[in-house]
Amino acid sequence: MIANKKIGRDFYGVLKYNQGKVDKGEAIVLDTNLASRKVVMQTKEFNVVRQLRPNLSKAVYHTSLSLPYTDSLSDKEFTDLAREYLEGMKFTDTNYIIYKHLDRDHSHIHIVANRVKFSGDVVSDSHDYKRSEAIVRKLELKYNLTVLKEGKVTNVLSKGEIEKCLRTGEAPERLELQRIINEIIKHNLSIFEFEKKLKEKKVNIKLNASQEGKISGISFEYKGKTYKGSQVNRNHLSWNKLKIKLYEQNRIDPVILKNTGRIKENQRETTRLVQSINRNSQSFNQESTHTFKENRGNEIKKNPRPRLRR
Repeated sequence: MIANKKIGRDFYGVLKYNQGKVDKGEAIVLDTNLASRKVVMQTKEFNVVRQLRPNLSKAVYHTSLSLPYTDSLSDKEFTDLAREYLEGMKFTDTNYIIYKHLDRDHSHIHIVANRVKFSGDVVSDSHDYKRSEAIVRKLELKYNLTVLKEGKVTNVLSKGEIEKCLRTGEAPERLELQRIINEIIKHNLSIFEFEKKLKEKKVNIKLNASQEGKISGISFEYKGKTYKGSQVNRNHLSWNKLKIKLYEQNRIDPVILKNTGRIKENQRETTRLVQSINRNSQSFNQESTHTFKENRGNEIKKNPRPRLRR
């Protein structure tokens, strides 16, 4: 899950943006403690509490929580998750409203909250990025979501890919590739069927094999980029994991021939070797026969049959 937060000055602008989505049918309100449903009146509700701290210039807290394409939550689960996120960030006893947007393929929510509490206290923004990331990691585990963090065990997305996703709003290609493979791998398929289904999704595979035809790795080509199976997901898509479902190591299939070309070369080399052995064998037999005849003739000359005297 990706959290993208902003702290601003104007409640009206962010409320109008989200309500515009609602009016178009591109969003719904999951939860709020505001009394009004109109943007102007909602803004007044926020600002009434804000006046408890008139010197605070940035009272608007706006964050979005986005799920990967592979994950989904019910409205109730998303609401509970949002409340837990707000509580973890210390946004208790304050104005808030939670929107769920429906205009993207991936599920995501927007939360607007007041940094000024009803008590007049202010929610601190000190180290809020680190606090947010820590809360997000816990929520991912609690709600069985994909952990979008690069590391030794889980390497779904890198920091650069997450930042690109936030800039463009598009799903990272490696995450799309993982989703495609995971969807196909659910079915009990042979390596041939697996390759065919991937090609239908514009994904090509390449099997790395030794000269003896033993497969040692797998790579996936998608949108002009090639990823090792372990780069897509080390825990599930490395060859050592996939071969259990798809392939027996001691088999040699045309898939290997097509992807590596090594087996065909070995077969041609073996054929040439066998032909060479046969030729040498024939030549040896001919030479051996000729030599035997010569040696036999020499033996006869050297050892003539003795003549008996009468």
